[in-house]
Amino acid sequence: MTSQPNVPGNMSDAERQARIELAACYRLAAHYRMTDLIYTHITARVPDQAGHFLINPYGWRWEEITASSLVKIDVDGNRVDDTEQRVNPAGFTIHSAIHRARHDAAWVMHTHTRAGVAVSALEEGLLPLNQIALQFYDRVAYHDYEGIALDLDERERIVASLGDKPVLVLRNHGLLATGASAAEMFNNIFYLERACEIQVATLSMGRPPRTLADPVAHRVTAQYAQTSHDDGDLQLEWQAHLRTLEALDPGYRQ
Repeated sequence: MTSQPNVPGNMSDAERQARIELAACYRLAAHYRMTDLIYTHITARVPDQAGHFLINPYGWRWEEITASSLVKIDVDGNRVDDTEQRVNPAGFTIHSAIHRARHDAAWVMHTHTRAGVAVSALEEGLLPLNQIALQFYDRVAYHDYEGIALDLDERERIVASLGDKPVLVLRNHGLLATGASAAEMFNNIFYLERACEIQVATLSMGRPPRTLADPVAHRVTAQYAQTSHDDGDLQLEWQAHLRTLEALDPGYRQ
């Protein structure tokens, strides 16, 4: 593994906790096979430093990420801490747009998974096929593909497409999830990915899918809002994920 960067020992408790939780997100995404080798990103706003964010060092596999390896950058993707690790500024284009526009989007995750990209390539997008998919009914936004995200002008259009939704399907590209916390963001991407996997499996069966009607879809979405998405349940779920990591390898905390 590449050597660890030099992280100041006097960082705040808030930044230290954000680093640990972001490293956990990377390791969990690797465990659940949501990586694209060294590409795509998960980013977090540094809680006590306006305009500063944490991102993975470019070139590292997500299985390798630790709390100390994360790189602190500014809103333009420039490094602001004492490290020789590279970052991928182009990869931060999408993230920076959302972090800047949405105060509640302190955490942002973007993936290129097989199921996510497959669903993003369908004109219909995510279909109301099952209970898991219904938690995103009327809660998922779409953004048309414009090419590799190198054009800073696209940031405004991404923000406009996302609006106030928690998740975004980047058409012909992949998935994106936001959250006010690591727990909320990871819950969103975990179940959005699961819904896409189920949709791919359903459509592969060679029979017309049975979609759910609006009344029941709205009812289930409201039920999710009242139960599964309250902070208590989110934290229980997040702690369960962290116990999985502790059993696999607690080294992410380093």
